[in-house]
Amino acid sequence: MEEQNPVSFMRLLSEESTHSTLSSDSCEYYQTEIFDQLPSVQALRPEQAYQGGPEPGERISHGQLSRGPRDKTSTQPLRNLVMCVQGKRDARDRRKMQISNIGFWESWRRSQSINRKRVWAQMGGALSALLPWQHTLHAIEGRFGVGVKAYFVFLRYLIYLNLLHCALILGFILGPTAFYGRSNNSEPLMFKGNDSVLDFILGSGYVDRSPVFFGFYTRGSLNLLCLNTPLLYFAGILTILFFSVIMVVRRTIVGYKHTWMLGKRYSTNVSYKIFCGWDFTIQDPAAARHKRSFIRNDLKLLLDEQSFSMREKQRTLGQTVRLYLLRVVLNLIVLCLLGGAFYLIYYATIASQTESEHHWLVSLPLQYLPPISITFVNLILPHMFRKISSFEDYSFTTQVNATLLRSIFLKLASLGIYLFFLFTTKEPQNNLFQCRPNRFGREMYKLCIFNFLATFCNAFLLNYPRKLVHENFPSSLLARLMGKQRFLIPFNVLDLVYIQTVFWVGVFYCPLLPVIGTVTLMATLYIQKFTVLRCCVAEQRMFRASSSSVLFHFMLLLGLLMAAVTLGLNLYPQNVTSDMNMSSCGPFGNGETVFNVTGVCVGSLPRLAQSTLRYLSTEAFALPLILAEIIIFTSYVSRSRANQKAIERLKEMLVMNSSDKRFLVKQHATLLRSKRINHRVRSAAIQEDPPPTPLDSYEGI
Repeated sequence: MEEQNPVSFMRLLSEESTHSTLSSDSCEYYQTEIFDQLPSVQALRPEQAYQGGPEPGERISHGQLSRGPRDKTSTQPLRNLVMCVQGKRDARDRRKMQISNIGFWESWRRSQSINRKRVWAQMGGALSALLPWQHTLHAIEGRFGVGVKAYFVFLRYLIYLNLLHCALILGFILGPTAFYGRSNNSEPLMFKGNDSVLDFILGSGYVDRSPVFFGFYTRGSLNLLCLNTPLLYFAGILTILFFSVIMVVRRTIVGYKHTWMLGKRYSTNVSYKIFCGWDFTIQDPAAARHKRSFIRNDLKLLLDEQSFSMREKQRTLGQTVRLYLLRVVLNLIVLCLLGGAFYLIYYATIASQTESEHHWLVSLPLQYLPPISITFVNLILPHMFRKISSFEDYSFTTQVNATLLRSIFLKLASLGIYLFFLFTTKEPQNNLFQCRPNRFGREMYKLCIFNFLATFCNAFLLNYPRKLVHENFPSSLLARLMGKQRFLIPFNVLDLVYIQTVFWVGVFYCPLLPVIGTVTLMATLYIQKFTVLRCCVAEQRMFRASSSSVLFHFMLLLGLLMAAVTLGLNLYPQNVTSDMNMSSCGPFGNGETVFNVTGVCVGSLPRLAQSTLRYLSTEAFALPLILAEIIIFTSYVSRSRANQKAIERLKEMLVMNSSDKRFLVKQHATLLRSKRINHRVRSAAIQEDPPPTPLDSYEGI
């Protein structure tokens, strides 16, 4: 193999580029004249004249114009600067030249700032490399793009959230119970004669008496007025909900800010989609082909939406009336499907509450009728909604949003209807003396277990055999009917939101539900990883909502709100009537309620603390609180409007900057053209008038 000679590149300099006949005064005058002719300066002249700004002929120093960007970029590491390698070398040379002009203290401050930012960047990169499942996420992103990776990032975030819940449960509930023990009349935890393995599936028997459920936790030796098991239990649940609200709202706001910056008002054009739409993390050639098809389909989607808007404007009155009648009929069908789903959940709830002596093979499906019905409804109806939306003559983006909204309403409403039927149905006579909170927690426990079983069966009993059929018999009729398996991002994220809502709703009555949720979510991550990498093919049509997590976190916030409302409605009857006392066992047993325990604690505080707490709970404190909220909200609205104006101004500056560049390029081309013309004229004049010879000069004498 021949050795390749190293190629060196040199910049060719001409005499015109190194020597100039213009003086410094003429150059400065020419620069000032060009500066006054820039489109940005021409656009600012009316505003400056109105505000009393500088006159058109007034000279503006270049140092003042470039001071802001230079000071900002002088402290940035060269790696973070958006410029070519030669530009970074020039920036490094300029920084070295500035050291002798700015002084020792300023140069030391800048070098320390650069080193500090470099260290923080290296630490951030090292910590990001240590995150769990980082290699898995890179592999999924390399084959399926950023959209599928966003699902696994969301799943990992839920695992972290439930790990935080486990730490809070350990600190507030399990730790004090293990250290101080339970009450003296509590039964020891041991297997009995009627306990079996089915108790771990149904949540009855041994599991019902274990620390998994509410009834296990009773008052122990820690029995102070403001430091006891009931208060610690209630404080732990409130802390879980409080931290969940903070984390979910924070991620929702951050995502909304990013979406608002890149929303419709800052829509990208076709050139951006073509030149800036490539995903450079792709490593697989097949994934590269799919990404190319993504960009092509995105352009097709843009053209389809434009043609749809044109076709929508060309509709006649009769076509519009028929279309709206069709949409009304289809929405009525959707309402009928939702009503049928709710009735199925109600029938399953009633059937599961009936006590009858059956064999365990019959009793087990009867006990799991509500989870089976909810899972069946959530599995079938979203696909029916997607098929119905295709007949409503919407654009593709509107079809996806309509399907998502209907699916969100279905999943959250099915869980809410099940909770409503669970609270309103009367218990059998033989269950009146059982712990009612344990019964509610047992239903949430069964929902969690069955959701995980459904995920497992869907992966290994449906998707994997479907993949084997396509690999071994690709031309068979069954393979053509089933089609290729694709990972539907919105429906899978909706499943995560649903199961996390179940965790939040049942954490008060099943304190170890976050532990069970963490284990099931980690197992779900590996199951979905197998499904994606082994059974699925990349999506051929671009789904725009897959890269935005605002809607998914907003759904998570709705689920958290449902959990808080459910807890409030369950605790409220305790303060109204004793007939509906939900806390006949557990930490709030013996007729105690949350309100009684907190009232006793408040009564034991000093008089100043009591008066302060009573004042905070009165209407006199509500008015200044509302006024303070209005002031804070007004300040944030004013700041957002100011930021919006600043962003609009920056957009205008970018547009004028491009106009200035085009103007300078045009002026430069005109100047070069005039120089060439002058050089040609001078050369022609020299050729026409040759210099006099000595003979001619002698004859003249």
